[in-house]
Amino acid sequence: MGNHHCRIADTEFEICGMRQNQAGKLYTHAYGEVIAANIDPIEKKPLYHFLPGTTSFSIATPGCNFHCDFCQNWQISQTSKRKDQRLPGDKLLPEEVVRQAKANGCRSTSYTYTEPTIFFEYAYDISKLGKKEGLFNVFVTNGYMTMEAIETIAPFLDACDVDLKSFREDFYKNICHGHLEAVLESIRCMKRLNIWAELTNLVIPELNDGDDEESTQAYILVPRGV
Repeated sequence: MGNHHCRIADTEFEICGMRQNQAGKLYTHAYGEVIAANIDPIEKKPLYHFLPGTTSFSIATPGCNFHCDFCQNWQISQTSKRKDQRLPGDKLLPEEVVRQAKANGCRSTSYTYTEPTIFFEYAYDISKLGKKEGLFNVFVTNGYMTMEAIETIAPFLDACDVDLKSFREDFYKNICHGHLEAVLESIRCMKRLNIWAELTNLVIPELNDGDDEESTQAYILVPRGV
């Protein structure tokens, strides 16, 4: 689902540490392994123009496909099955997520805190059930996912907050261990598929606050082919 396109030897893991090759089959250790669950204002995602004033049932499992030095949720995003065979958290089936969201008066379910593409299969099943129950679905994501993943979940995904960490390829390559263009293409794909998308740009002094950032912002603000 992520854009690393990992090639995994038998018994080894993807870069996220949550998907494993077991005798030629790709197995996810993230399904239903909820490491965080909270009722948040939608503005905390942060989404400021989508269902304003409502709450969202927010969940996460361990793992991420980036390894950013500045991650504020590193305690949960950087843990994985590869590092810890006894993952922290609680088992929560999709039906229970939807039930809790509705019971607490939430208008939406948000897949957040860590990278939702790591628990894509889980998020997909919840989003299908939630849509039937009138719940909206939100990804809070780094955007480093394949077009196939976006297209697969698009019928059930209503909004995304994309954490655009920098406007420079060298930042993504050296600090996030990914590539800028893949994130930009995800944003363009969301727009083409009419998924509501808002961008967050975390400013990190001396890392992504220079004049060179401003000079390249048009690259995303006027995306090619849109």
